[in-house]
Amino acid sequence: MSISIGSNSLNSVATSLTSNNSKTNSIEATLNNSSATDEELMDACKSFESYMLEQVFKSMESTVPKSEEEENNDYLSQFGDMLYEEYADDATENQGIGLAQMLYESMKRNS
Repeated sequence: MSISIGSNSLNSVATSLTSNNSKTNSIEATLNNSSATDEELMDACKSFESYMLEQVFKSMESTVPKSEEEENNDYLSQFGDMLYEEYADDATENQGIGLAQMLYESMKRNS
């Protein structure tokens, strides 16, 4: 099942979330470690929530039309990704959408 909003779908976001990069590999390694402490598990869940929010923010940003000035802004082209990463980290640390807590509780129940 795929839920579509405009021309984007949640399926494409999910695919980008599972791409192989160092952040996802680090999260996966922690989650697969059966001897991980509760704190390490919660940190991995927060990292996942932060990464997911970062991808959502980037997808949302791509739907907003840009002026010519914004397109030619070297600062935004160089550091725009870092801005969204910081937004996502900040949102997660301030309870975000609660996904980290739900994942943590679910994983504790199932282990």
